[in-house]
Amino acid sequence: MEIICPIDAKYSDQIARFLAPSDRQEYFEQLIATRKCTGIKVKHDSDHGKGVYADSEFQEGDLVLKDQMLFGVQHSSNKIDCFVCGFCYRFISSIEHQIGRKLYLQNLGVSTNHECDQGTTSSSAVANDWNGSDLSDDEANSDTVDCQNFGECASSNTVKIPLPMEVVLSLMHEELVLPYSEKFSQPSVIPCRGGCNEGCYCSKLCMEADWEMFHSLLCTGTELKSRRKEALLAFIEHANETNDIFLLAGKAIVSTILNYRKLKAAKLKQKEKSVCSEVSVDCDCHMLLEAWKPISMGFKRRWWDCIALPDDVDSCDEAAFRMQIKQLAYTSLKLLKEAIFDKECELLFSLDIYGSLIGMFELNNLDLVVASPVEDYFLYINELPESEKKKAEQVTKPFLNALGDDYSVCCQGTAFFPLQSCMNHSCLPNAKAFKREEDRDGQATIIAVRTIRKGEEITISYIDEDLPFEERQASLADYGFSCRCPKCSEEQQ
Repeated sequence: MEIICPIDAKYSDQIARFLAPSDRQEYFEQLIATRKCTGIKVKHDSDHGKGVYADSEFQEGDLVLKDQMLFGVQHSSNKIDCFVCGFCYRFISSIEHQIGRKLYLQNLGVSTNHECDQGTTSSSAVANDWNGSDLSDDEANSDTVDCQNFGECASSNTVKIPLPMEVVLSLMHEELVLPYSEKFSQPSVIPCRGGCNEGCYCSKLCMEADWEMFHSLLCTGTELKSRRKEALLAFIEHANETNDIFLLAGKAIVSTILNYRKLKAAKLKQKEKSVCSEVSVDCDCHMLLEAWKPISMGFKRRWWDCIALPDDVDSCDEAAFRMQIKQLAYTSLKLLKEAIFDKECELLFSLDIYGSLIGMFELNNLDLVVASPVEDYFLYINELPESEKKKAEQVTKPFLNALGDDYSVCCQGTAFFPLQSCMNHSCLPNAKAFKREEDRDGQATIIAVRTIRKGEEITISYIDEDLPFEERQASLADYGFSCRCPKCSEEQQ
């Protein structure tokens, strides 16, 4: 059965305009200037659309680009292991709190293999413990980024040895101080201005930025009306249970609405200064398109058209599978609309636009990876001189044994980076996304893997370039093209 979305029929011409490819050179020049990426340019050509080119020479290992995400989200299951800023995804709070919080959730029955047991986690359980709030006795007993390999800690133990809850709480509330933890200090926690449990930040700057760009419409705090809050929580729950890429699509819609409101407010203010000017309360499509401009730059295909067919789905069932995916997107959009619908921005709640947003993320996103300071801490203890190590481990080893082999997990999520998304694929790339030891937030870091001459296109690999030719071509078919890079041309002959 075909899914009908009335908004799509009503705004068919405008939707086509919103989803048309954009080549606004000035936008990318502004982005490059803002990010101080003086060594690159974004160009357009007839073969690949957009591409990133070197404006100066890079040597192997040089930083080519640090790109700030436009939209990002931490995987919901990863929140068990990592307490990070909700905007830049830098780790926050102390080493003691990071370890104690994970052990606390572990003792509550939350799985530490990156999956939550049904019903054991809530936003308050995961995110509202940063301030060391008192817990009752009942509560107390109830596209790929290379992340640098920091090694393994010799003290880790396969079998987890649990600790008494009072010890865990003492650590989580920072009443117990671990030796040498002051060498790994993290930013203090700034709570959400709207009072929700999900919003915790590394600075007031990050908190305000998130509020202005997204969170003011996505906050489930006490100021939100009950009906909207229930709808928003339902949208978030559906995304967490199905695909958290829906949260990114929600952020994209929200950011456009908020941008539109800012543009309209500025226009109204300007008109107030004019004599006998009429102020319209209707939607200004030109202004909405301007608010949409940051998103219009990304390559889009509808999600249900571009998602790769899973290995366990037979080709004869492909049509039914893609209809199920479309239904999933429709349900998510319906929940989002109930939570944040704005009549002036009705066009944004089109299923075609929503599906194209998700498809943009499906085709262009990078893994969001931030290394944990907890790993650095335990490695530091392990590398101390023997006498100091022995003394320190009298305190730290019980906690390490309670954590087990997964004593430290990177912050993990997915994010869309506007400049990086313009980089084309090659099976013989000259750059790659790579997290260095000093990269401690969610920005994308692109490093040269060989010398890149001025004027040369900067390419990355969307897949494992070491796969055989046929497997590479099959994987790249999901992106809608056949690779003709030098490596593929040579192997095809």
